[in-house]
Amino acid sequence: MTRRASLPGASELFRPTSLVRPVDPEPAPPADLPERPSTGRQKHDTKITVYVSDEELLALEHARLSLRGSFGLAVDRGRIVREAIAVLLADLEEHGERSQLVRRLRRR
Repeated sequence: MTRRASLPGASELFRPTSLVRPVDPEPAPPADLPERPSTGRQKHDTKITVYVSDEELLALEHARLSLRGSFGLAVDRGRIVREAIAVLLADLEEHGERSQLVRRLRRR
């Protein structure tokens, strides 16, 4: 009997621990929103600081986890924010006065 601990091999360490659902092809954007590309995953040279409430940060993190768990999209919070900005700016360009951004800002 040896006194060495039995360690797992590479196949046990790197085995899949959950079933990953295949990612469906990306659905077409809704007809009422124009396509405006976001910068996606790349090195960004410009930085801004945005302060959010605890509830907004929690909602953003929940969205990130939902994207990963339900749709197999592993994205960071910055990517979600850049996509949201692209969608809002495209909506503003397309609909102007009737855009979601203008309507929401006027309510406040």
